[in-house]
Amino acid sequence: MVYMPAEDSYLLKEWVEKLARGRVLDMGTGTGIQSFAALNKAKSILAVDIDPEAVEYVKNSLLFIKKPFEVRVSDLFSNIKEDETFDFIIFNPPYLPESKYDKKVDVTGGKEGWETLVKFFEEAKNHLNPGGQIITVFSSLTNVSKVLSSARELGYKFKLLAKRIIAFEILYVYLFELK
Repeated sequence: MVYMPAEDSYLLKEWVEKLARGRVLDMGTGTGIQSFAALNKAKSILAVDIDPEAVEYVKNSLLFIKKPFEVRVSDLFSNIKEDETFDFIIFNPPYLPESKYDKKVDVTGGKEGWETLVKFFEEAKNHLNPGGQIITVFSSLTNVSKVLSSARELGYKFKLLAKRIIAFEILYVYLFELK
């Protein structure tokens, strides 16, 4: 089932519209909301998702898009070639702990909620152009300090762009770059 945009998606979208540039990777594209938000500033876009239905959903939305825009199935970077690099990587990850949300792949990021994000940061290093940036969103229901300390250990510096309190959580949008 395609992950439909929610509060986290819309908060991230606000920043993607402002900051996207160059060759863009939209990891976990879902409906393609972040890819379409990046269109005006991107030179090209690669949108990937673990869900084949999401990939088809986005492909069916490309009829009038004139920029280079590719969509493919990929579990994180599993279907992204080693030599494919990007200036701007967007990731609206699954970040909720499994125990509370029944292991739904579209919303849970591992047993504690942070594992998918940390794996993403490990793999993203090899696909980020010099000066490239990663933008992502996650929740207070994730272990925020674990995510940030893991990113720091992997060689990233980061900046908090936005914080929004919603019903049962706090959403954070962060921008990451390699040191």
